Amino acid sequence: MHGTRTSQAARRLPAVGAAVALAAGMLVTLTAPAAHAAAGAALPFTSVEAETATTNGTRIGPDYTQGTLASEASGRQAVRLSAGQRVEFTAPRAANAVNLSYNVPDGQSGTLNVYVNGVKLDKTLAVTSKYSYVDTGWIAGAKTHHFYDNARLLLGRNVQAGDKIAVEAANVQVTVDVADFEQVAAAAAQPAGSVSVTSKGADPSGQGDSTQAFRDAINAAQGGVVWIPPGDYRLTSALGGVQNVTLQGAGSWYSVVHSSSFINQGSSAGNVHLKDFAVIGEVTERNDSSPDNFVNGSLGPNSSVSGMWIQHLKCGLWLTGTNDNLVVENNRILDTTADGLNLNGNAKGVKVRGNFLRNQGDDSLAMWSLNAPDSNSSFENNTISQPNLANGIAIYGGTDITVRNNLISDTNALGSGIAISNQKFMDPFNPLAGTITVAGNTLVRTGAINPNWGHPMGALRVDSYDSAINATVNITDTTITDSPYSAFEFVSGGGTGNPVRNVTVNGATVKNTGTVVVQAETQGAATFRNVTATGVGVAGIYNCPYPANSGSFALTDGGGNSGWNTTWSDCSSWPQPGQGNPDPDPNRNLAKGRPATATGSQDVYTPGKAVDGDANSYWESANNAFPQSLTVDLGSSQSVRRLVLKLPPSSAWGARTQTVAVLGSGDGSTYTTVAGAQGYRFDPATGNTVTVNLPSGTNLRYLRLTVTGNTGWPAAQFSEVEAYATP
Repeated sequence: MHGTRTSQAARRLPAVGAAVALAAGMLVTLTAPAAHAAAGAALPFTSVEAETATTNGTRIGPDYTQGTLASEASGRQAVRLSAGQRVEFTAPRAANAVNLSYNVPDGQSGTLNVYVNGVKLDKTLAVTSKYSYVDTGWIAGAKTHHFYDNARLLLGRNVQAGDKIAVEAANVQVTVDVADFEQVAAAAAQPAGSVSVTSKGADPSGQGDSTQAFRDAINAAQGGVVWIPPGDYRLTSALGGVQNVTLQGAGSWYSVVHSSSFINQGSSAGNVHLKDFAVIGEVTERNDSSPDNFVNGSLGPNSSVSGMWIQHLKCGLWLTGTNDNLVVENNRILDTTADGLNLNGNAKGVKVRGNFLRNQGDDSLAMWSLNAPDSNSSFENNTISQPNLANGIAIYGGTDITVRNNLISDTNALGSGIAISNQKFMDPFNPLAGTITVAGNTLVRTGAINPNWGHPMGALRVDSYDSAINATVNITDTTITDSPYSAFEFVSGGGTGNPVRNVTVNGATVKNTGTVVVQAETQGAATFRNVTATGVGVAGIYNCPYPANSGSFALTDGGGNSGWNTTWSDCSSWPQPGQGNPDPDPNRNLAKGRPATATGSQDVYTPGKAVDGDANSYWESANNAFPQSLTVDLGSSQSVRRLVLKLPPSSAWGARTQTVAVLGSGDGSTYTTVAGAQGYRFDPATGNTVTVNLPSGTNLRYLRLTVTGNTGWPAAQFSEVEAYATP
């Protein structure tokens, strides 16, 4: 799912890293990156990155720039092969099959020769750009994307761990990203009593249209099993009326259905079980008005999807209607132009677990509580790689949702690893409610620049986009590694400053963030316990709520935190990855643009007008109600030696004296007097400006001005409150 918001500023971070090439012409062994924590699915294959293999090609990356080939690659690196060049993998396990993630230039196709221990196989691996280079111009911030595709091959022989498997570009340039090595079991036998689709006339050669044969088999097998024998079956239209039946294949490498819309039905009595076959489509673009999905609509209650290979569709499963207690487990969902799976409202007790998803053109896994809330549903132990235009996992509203023990890597533009959000997209929407549990997840190289915002999205984002977050959000036992920007982000993505409340982050290990650990951009509060960080690129905290003066974000230290106790010092700029926290300009106005609150205000003369940098706008308190106070949150403890207080410079503002006391606080609760009450004369002849010098050693985060009198008007008035570190 996608949305836009008004940009906070025109600033944009530069790309992290740049393309790096190895000299071609000789075989070069590249060093493998460090392994990451084991979360996610128990997979039947082992992946090997091309950049860790032996090659005479050219390594590209690392690169995080939207629209580049390396930025969409697993690990943000890949190997480019010209014709005749190869990359040679060392088999990490016994295997008889390989799946390869690759790219070829737009408009081209070709083949890869395959070698085992130096012997060329009779089989080749076909590669094509047909399913790549997707354009979605209606999505703000999108560029051409979806560069990679996956191709698989049964080798026809067994290889052992340590054997050498090479792929060689035969007749086209190929960029190789990652290879999955798998020991595929023999094809399963037909279950007793099942109805084979071939008995109803299905053509296993893939030449004839098998649609009616599948329908006839489903009707004949009510309450039983439809058997899909090994072979290729072509369906030219979607199946409907599927209920009280199991569709089972001999294994996802053997029984293959070629269909761009497999099941399309608005309702079902349920008890539908889809297992152990592949559905591979011909979807090459994203058309949101067309149901080009493996499942579109409802499977009905108490259904399941397991052991499937789902590829080249718009969405894997776009689920509406009734799907109570659905289980989606141990599937592979590859190369979809939009979501991998979306629970589109009214999902109750759904479990999505143990799945592998790669190369989605939108959220890999999403719950979107449209029309009715998704409730008591979970995404658990899934492995997600390379969503290239949105989030790894996104929860848009819903009640009592769980996101647990997932492994997510390499999100690209417009995406975090995990997003917990009240972005509604359309109505009727059901915001987050109850308890949202986000536990035990590992996020690797997640978070990206949002081109619509002009600044980054964190690895884990909590977003009050269209409404305040009032649900209880518990984020526990999180590992965030190599985020190019920030680890945890709290934001109101619609730009309206809706608060994020009731968030607890307990137990997190953060390693090598490009910028900050916490990126707070809206009002609200979160408590952090046992969060440790190492390799922080800039500072521990960026705390600059937007819009300016919309409120403050309170970070409560619950104990056990370490490695991130510094704060980015300049809310007028975005930290760039790895630059370090610059020393603040001693002549910078520390109060400009900071959140401001007051005991009261008159009409449109709100507290933020006193820190907006415009001396012609002003704050005015409630009238005839002294004392009145204005409080400015400087974001972190600051040394303050001088205040400059202003009224509008126009001569229409006659001279007046205001009696002002200056107070300071480190926590926003307990205040001490910094400068006692004193009369300060504002005179248009001298610019309606006064200076208040503060004692040496004054350090405060919260600056409060308490006004007890004004000879020119029965209210407190300031057009600007400026705070400086220098006397």
